[in-house]
Amino acid sequence: MSDDDLPQPDQIDGAPHPRETTRLVGQANAETAFLEAFNGDRLHHGWLLTGPKGVGKATLAWRIARFLLATPKEDCGMFAAPVPQGLDIPETHPVNARLQALSEPGLFLLRRGWDEKTKKLKTVITVEEVRKLRGFFAMSNPDGGRRVVIVDAADEMNISAANALLKVLEEPPADCTLLLIAHQPSRLLPTIRSRCRELRCRTLAPEEMAEALSAAGTDGGAYAVVLSELSGGSVGEAMRLLTLDGLTLYKEVMTLLDTLPRLDRSAALKLADKAAARGVEGRLDLMLRLFDVALSRLARAGLGAVEAQATSGELLTLARLSPDANAARAWAELAATSSARTRHGQAVNLDPSSLILDMLLSMNDVARRTAA
Repeated sequence: MSDDDLPQPDQIDGAPHPRETTRLVGQANAETAFLEAFNGDRLHHGWLLTGPKGVGKATLAWRIARFLLATPKEDCGMFAAPVPQGLDIPETHPVNARLQALSEPGLFLLRRGWDEKTKKLKTVITVEEVRKLRGFFAMSNPDGGRRVVIVDAADEMNISAANALLKVLEEPPADCTLLLIAHQPSRLLPTIRSRCRELRCRTLAPEEMAEALSAAGTDGGAYAVVLSELSGGSVGEAMRLLTLDGLTLYKEVMTLLDTLPRLDRSAALKLADKAAARGVEGRLDLMLRLFDVALSRLARAGLGAVEAQATSGELLTLARLSPDANAARAWAELAATSSARTRHGQAVNLDPSSLILDMLLSMNDVARRTAA
């Protein structure tokens, strides 16, 4: 398999790669914070980009990288360029083409590698990947300009890789900026977090979701409110829902949950078989994610915290299964335990249909105690 054919660990299914997205929606505060530091000559060597998965952290990292690599660092006195007012660079700038081709000598992309033995992506970023930075720093930049390292995602590093990167943060090379993307920053070493300045990316509101989906070239704007609800404001997750027909799948899930606490066994078996079907990559992960969404919405419904409807009849089903705070607590407890059980089931390669049936039977048991 050639390098061009390898799956990219830093790309969400159904979404364009972050380096292909030049427009970022909903993260103006994070962009402004970085630009103010740059213009104020307070450019930190390490930046930690945090927030839920799929809200634009990687797109922001690539925008920053593009901007830094295209902006001269020399002070030209009275002929100096005006102070930048944004992170955009001209479309015709050669840095754009080089980044698209991953041929920019001033950029190093640190991400999970390919395992030739298993023919799969590695599950973590290993220390061998981090050690490749030595060669990157040893080479002189032909333009004599800045260097940028993007780590996507930093919370995927194993402990040896994290310690190796920490040494780089402790003694950063000159004119180098490290951009660490973290979906769960709490998993990082405290010493790594303390050596970086944080840029927090937030979830997107429905109108921002519509704008972001349009910018990504998808026709999902009409479902922006529903997608915002189901994705938790993550445009990356919304793209995955659209690509894998997640809206239809969630409707099927809610139709089945409406039969609780008298679970429709026949319909449950059909849904479980759909999760196990071959030829649809990511279907099981998406279905488990949608069950997590349903459990979360059930827990919130008992507290009166669900207002928008994600599919027809959903609010009535949620209200019946989670009528009060006691029910909300029961659904929240199931959400916590089921997540660990499904992760374990996937780790030991449990049959996908068994995972789904186990989830539904557990939900049926809770519904017996909570349904109004």
